[in-house]
Amino acid sequence: MNILQHYYQGKYPKLVMFDLDGTLVDSAPDIAIAVNKTLTELGLPVVSEDKVRLWVGNGAEMLIRRALTDGDDNRPLDQSLWTKAYKLSLGYYPYHHDIKYLYHGVKTFLEAMQKQSVKMAIVTNKPVQFVEPLLKELGIGHYFDWFIGGDSLPQKKPAPEPLLYVLDQAGAKREEALFVGDSRSDVRAAKAANVPCAALTYGYNHGEPIANENPTWVIDDLNDLLKIFAK
Repeated sequence: MNILQHYYQGKYPKLVMFDLDGTLVDSAPDIAIAVNKTLTELGLPVVSEDKVRLWVGNGAEMLIRRALTDGDDNRPLDQSLWTKAYKLSLGYYPYHHDIKYLYHGVKTFLEAMQKQSVKMAIVTNKPVQFVEPLLKELGIGHYFDWFIGGDSLPQKKPAPEPLLYVLDQAGAKREEALFVGDSRSDVRAAKAANVPCAALTYGYNHGEPIANENPTWVIDDLNDLLKIFAK
């Protein structure tokens, strides 16, 4: 029995929670289009997709702030400009879902969890209004029992509240759950909730190796995680 199986006493978790962008879906190209449409509307210079990849992970509000300050979280920013930009971005995003794709192994993993009667949830910092339509478009919406966005609750990741909320809804203990993510916000939320975390080496972690955050496990893709459970 390997270490992950031992953690769950040879069983599958009762509940698996997933981040979305950078974990299940590479949506950075679409997000970059929406960001640049917003900047163009405001008469500001556009930014590269590579920069957007570094800025994703803390919610739409912070993403727009970073777009307006070229990623400088400490730079003063006019609140009225941010408000206008944020509202514009929410209008553009739903119309740019053309260049996203599922990461390798995602659908296979979801199907395997469903066959084992594992409950599943999305816990993302993306505005919740965009979550279910995106997942349905990608053909995976039916796998999930709950969709928690960055604006679903008063607190979002890295706060533990979104994970604790889903645990309560699922009737699962912390040690019966697993959180899968790709960024420091994901790992820190899982640690704060005292939930085991499998962190992916790909995705959007602000250019830093995810191993630096010391998650419970580091995995290269969901196929790796599935192989571990199947042993």
